[in-house]
Amino acid sequence: MKKTIFIFLGLTFLLITGCGQGEIKTPIKAMERFEKFKSKEKFLEDMKIFYPGIGDEKLKPILTEMINLAAEDFENVARSGKATDKDYQEAIKKGLGRFNSIYLEIDTEDRERICGYFEELMDIVGLESSDGLLNDFMYGFDPTKI
Repeated sequence: MKKTIFIFLGLTFLLITGCGQGEIKTPIKAMERFEKFKSKEKFLEDMKIFYPGIGDEKLKPILTEMINLAAEDFENVARSGKATDKDYQEAIKKGLGRFNSIYLEIDTEDRERICGYFEELMDIVGLESSDGLLNDFMYGFDPTKI
């Protein structure tokens, strides 16, 4: 009898913990952090991450606007109250898609910095994986899926 109860409790626990997977509870200060992210100047030299600054100064306002739009996408998903990993990954896909028309004009360091900004947005909401989207953007494929 005890063995049956333990098995039942174990299965119940697994069912309860498994059902909520993928849903991300929006952190309390996320909206404040989104605003701070959008207001900071981007593509500046940052030797802590070995970033020399924007390669082509004329791209700075364009790239900044695209990154800020991605932050707004994340903010909108977070406001829904029932955001999942997939919802945020769709926001990443949409945000990265904005760079398609100028992708060839963006040098490697700037593409890395763009990915870094998306990682900052992921950190704001606690998203652990872009599901390979950042690798696809950076390298044209996801090296983890080879």
